Amino acid sequence: MKDQEMRTIALLTQKGGTGKSTLAASIAVVAAEKGEKVVVLDLDSQASLVRWGERRQAANARSQVIVEPFESERLSRLPSILAGLAGVGFTLAIFDTAGADAGATRFVAEAADLCLLPARPSSLDVEATAATFRYAFLAKRRAAFVLNQCPANYRRARVTDAANCLTHLGLLAEPMLATRMDFQDAMTAGLGVTEYARGGRAAQEIEALWAWIGGQLEAGESGASTNKAA
Repeated sequence: MKDQEMRTIALLTQKGGTGKSTLAASIAVVAAEKGEKVVVLDLDSQASLVRWGERRQAANARSQVIVEPFESERLSRLPSILAGLAGVGFTLAIFDTAGADAGATRFVAEAADLCLLPARPSSLDVEATAATFRYAFLAKRRAAFVLNQCPANYRRARVTDAANCLTHLGLLAEPMLATRMDFQDAMTAGLGVTEYARGGRAAQEIEALWAWIGGQLEAGESGASTNKAA
């Protein structure tokens, strides 16, 4: 990424339980470890990331990640808010959104440089995520599905079927992420998984995902498109 230029990533889904907040936390941490100045904006009324940020302060985590609640009433001023964050030196803003708030999803999708749509390998998740994908498509934003909470054996037919369905719709992020307790334990500790279990498989997957995200953001600067269909 270019120096002093802020990018925005949005975690979007219309279905709960996909691990959206957990992904946002670990992506934020690995980005900070790689030199980004990161702010996480939590639009979810459950405030999972705000509470994670509080636990993070108590844990004296080394990598600095700022976590702030973001009320939906502020969305109409989102462009100026993002400009202000860039003006004080942030290089990456990550949005965690509430699944049921279609209006917020639309605003955030329009402002994002990259929309990440987590889905578990189930038909219900794939269907719900495909519906969310439409917001990114209509906003003409770069978007990618993240196949999350997969059985550790990726060759299982359910995972393969889900990956094929998502790839047919649009871009599938790499790698697929397995169900691993390190993710949940890291959230409980107020840490990212790369801090909690550095060198573990979950940490390796998040580092690989961040490298992939970085490539997508760079590609976005060249104007390349990833969306296939509404």
